[in-house]
Amino acid sequence: MATSDRRSATLALAHALSAAERGLPVIPLSASKLPALRSPHRHEPHPVVCHGECGRPGHGVHDASSDPAAVRALFAAAPWATGYGIACGRPPHHLIGVDLDVLHGDAATTATTELRHLALQHLFTLPPTVTVLTPSGGRHLWLTGPPDVVVPNSASRLAPGIDIRGAGGYLVGPGSVTAKGAYRLAPGSEHLDPAPCPRALLDLIAPPTTPSRPHHTPPSPRHGRGLIHFVRSAHEGQRNTRLFWAACRAYENGLGDSLAEALTTAAVHTGLTEHEARTTILSAARLTRNAQPADPPNATASRSDTRP
Repeated sequence: MATSDRRSATLALAHALSAAERGLPVIPLSASKLPALRSPHRHEPHPVVCHGECGRPGHGVHDASSDPAAVRALFAAAPWATGYGIACGRPPHHLIGVDLDVLHGDAATTATTELRHLALQHLFTLPPTVTVLTPSGGRHLWLTGPPDVVVPNSASRLAPGIDIRGAGGYLVGPGSVTAKGAYRLAPGSEHLDPAPCPRALLDLIAPPTTPSRPHHTPPSPRHGRGLIHFVRSAHEGQRNTRLFWAACRAYENGLGDSLAEALTTAAVHTGLTEHEARTTILSAARLTRNAQPADPPNATASRSDTRP
């Protein structure tokens, strides 16, 4: 290893340990900004989904730790590392990175301008916070989020040139040296702590909370008989529609598997083939997770005009 590379590796470890002392989980990075340790499962014949449960290093951001001994062990296994990554979304800081990227020319200014426009539009103010300057002329803003909100990673979804680093992502830490240059703290932010993410900005970058489904009473055999009768009484032109609706309701109420055969028999009684009936029920089973409660098809009460 060349003297300059050895010095970069030593500095990377020093900076990583300093970040770990502040409770930030870190991993070693190569000069390409990628995790320095390769997957221990890369030679296995079949794809392996492992987030470090095997106990070996090489699982990317899942290796990140703020324990000094663990950090030293990671860097000892990757002596070629010239930088370090800081895992986002992890306690205690639940770090969120706002990456003002460089697209072309003076795009860093453009990304900053886009962020200011968003702040004006959505009525939030960006507080003074840790800011890291990138070799390409961009910058990373460090913010913290609440522990009960999972912020996903995104690229230019918020606005052109603005990427978000959240759960499962990482930020290149200041003091890292990459093939394109060094990352460094912006003047004036050396002694700052990551500031809380403004609520309005958090609402823009975090997915909306999935509304809870209404509480259903325990399914009863009577409800199952009603669905079967509903299918058996279908006329030509409504057989498949009624079967699909009834199967959805059955699966929503936990009766899907137990009623599948009876619903199939009822559908065949109306004139559908067994294959058609089973295909429709299978489609209902697959889609029920995202299906919303619906009115029975051909219901007698019309809701076409609800105005007073």
